[in-house]
Parts: sequence; C-alpha cells; structure tokens
Amino acid sequence: MSESPLDFAAFVHVIVDDIPAGRVMTYGGVAAELGSLGARAVGRILATSDGSGPWWRVIGADGRPPAGHEADALAHYEAEGTPLRWVGRRGEPDAYRIDLEAARHRLS
Repeated sequence: MSESPLDFAAFVHVIVDDIPAGRVMTYGGVAAELGSLGARAVGRILATSDGSGPWWRVIGADGRPPAGHEADALAHYEAEGTPLRWVGRRGEPDAYRIDLEAARHRLS
C-alpha cells in the first residue's frame, strides 16, 4: 500500500514537530525515518509549509542551516542552545554550521 503525497507531508511535519529544542535532523534523516530516500522532498515540504513548525531543526547533511534562512535560523539555534561551529566571521550568512555530531536527534 503506498502513501499519498499528502500523507508523506503530514508525516514529515509530525517528525519535525517532535525534534526537541537544541537538536536537529538532516533532511535525509527525516526521509529515512519514513522509509524514503526523499531528502529533497522533505526540503520541498518544509519550504512550502506555513513556517509554523520548527523548520530550523532540519538541516543539510553538511551541517548548513536552511538556505536563505541562515540569520533567522541562527536566532533560533542560539535561543535553544544548539551546538554550533563557526567557520567564518559572525554576521556573514555562511559563517556557521550546526555541530551535527553533538546536535543530531535520532528517533530510534
């Protein structure tokens, strides 16, 4: 039995909503929890959502925050105490990465 795209999107939001403050999952990690290889589909779902969920807690496998939202995401990471690594000068959009080893959330 296959799931409809709406079911997949709903499940993505359930997983993202369950990521605790200060923790993150990768797009691929969210997809894998749903038995999918659709990391890009997860990104598309989050990019087209209303932004009410903790979108900043889903990041790239390289530790980069959501593209184009680095400044907004940084405010959330700092407020939640998410472990960060600085790779550039503060204030530059690409100046930090999330320390994935320290911040990764696993559901299983």
